[in-house]
Amino acid sequence: MHKPVATERMPTLAAGNSQNSGFTLLELLVVVAIIAMGTVGVGLAMRDSGDTQLEREGQRLAAMLESARAQSRATGVAVRWRNTETGFLFTGLTGPATNPPASHWQSDGITVQTPTELSLGPEPLIGHQEVVLSLSDQPGRTVRVVTDGLRPFAVVPFEPIVGKP
Repeated sequence: MHKPVATERMPTLAAGNSQNSGFTLLELLVVVAIIAMGTVGVGLAMRDSGDTQLEREGQRLAAMLESARAQSRATGVAVRWRNTETGFLFTGLTGPATNPPASHWQSDGITVQTPTELSLGPEPLIGHQEVVLSLSDQPGRTVRVVTDGLRPFAVVPFEPIVGKP
């Protein structure tokens, strides 16, 4: 009778090979790609450009102006908005919660180009009112908070008036 001959098995990458305990190159590439996409997503979510800051301040100011305008019409008291060195001030509003000493811009570097004062009522039609906001370190970035006097305040991009040839 023959004696069984002992044979060694050669390790392979085939499925079911219990000796392979590492990761394949493809698995490592997939993990690196997932980490890279996550990093890019977080980086984009954290970035707050100047345009976003300016747009956010414009939306906040438009909401506050519209609220003050509504309160002026409801109470019959004239309300004025005035630009200050660090922010803005409403005069004519009643109550301590609605008339803080001064409001500050939430983002640094916001400046008001024109005007220094707005009249918000109590008349239903207040005429054209406009505030131009810009970034002090990037004067080319501006937005307008504007109303025609009938419609609510809205934020629109600033478009300089170009002379006709």
